[in-house]
Amino acid sequence: MVKKVLLFGDIGIDDTVALIYARLNQEIEIVGLIADYGNVSREDAVSNIYYVMKLFDFPQEIPVILGAEIPLTGEQPTYYPEIHGERGLGPIIPKEDHELKIENFLEIVKIIEKYKDDELVIVNIGRLTSLATMFILYKELMKNVKEFYIMGGAFWIPGNVTTVAEANFHGDPFAVNIVLMYATNVTIIPLNATQKAIVTPGMVDYIDSFGKTKILKPLMEYYTRFYKGRDPSLLGSPVHDALTLMATIYSDMFIYESYPVTVVDKLEGPARGQSIAETRPFESLNNGQKTHRIAFDIHYDDFFHNFLSIMTGSK
Repeated sequence: MVKKVLLFGDIGIDDTVALIYARLNQEIEIVGLIADYGNVSREDAVSNIYYVMKLFDFPQEIPVILGAEIPLTGEQPTYYPEIHGERGLGPIIPKEDHELKIENFLEIVKIIEKYKDDELVIVNIGRLTSLATMFILYKELMKNVKEFYIMGGAFWIPGNVTTVAEANFHGDPFAVNIVLMYATNVTIIPLNATQKAIVTPGMVDYIDSFGKTKILKPLMEYYTRFYKGRDPSLLGSPVHDALTLMATIYSDMFIYESYPVTVVDKLEGPARGQSIAETRPFESLNNGQKTHRIAFDIHYDDFFHNFLSIMTGSK
């Protein structure tokens, strides 16, 4: 059965790889795109979505919706051009020649109502501000969403923004806690899993030779330069967001455990954005806390074969 996915994203390089993967995977149907701040500004996220949709001939009826521009903390966001490039697409600067119709944020309500009987899945691969806002405004409506997949967090491993925090959870920890409090059927795909979803230059060259992914090579070359500059031992760069989309279909690719999760939402101090799983079974039982499924590892061979087969069009 094709997964109908409402995608929330801050469209940088790995988000773009995820969009390309979704377009080439016949088991995923994107039914709406929410453009959020994060890797880039919301404005750049919109431009990048339009560019990718046009380049890969996405259906024109897919609504593109303006998401959050700042976090619930009220702070001005920090962007990451050193990782994702000036505009979020590495060396690529999209032309400002689009006339894309931008939908109102509350169009999300119509999408959920339209697809609630089709087992709608929400995938959040950026900051969680927009998704949290939906729970603040429409808590009952959000019960119609079958599953939530969230790229974020780092459990007992180093973060990518601070020693303990991953970027999506660090950027708006208030929003993360709201989503984890109210959402059901949540799967968290943290750095524990995504940092192992490595795409090597050899894989990129092989995929590029088939000609279906167009801009993948310059994107991944830019991304890999950053990652190898930070850690020369890496064989390539991770595709955090594409892996999160994979999780909606290929559960057997992951090794999961379920725990209650909270995120440190103190704005000052080194613990901000730290994701904490309550592993004490007696504590979980006593408090009656909601548990969430967390991917702690992946079967890399399954990832390797799936990513190559989808991106080359051989599946």
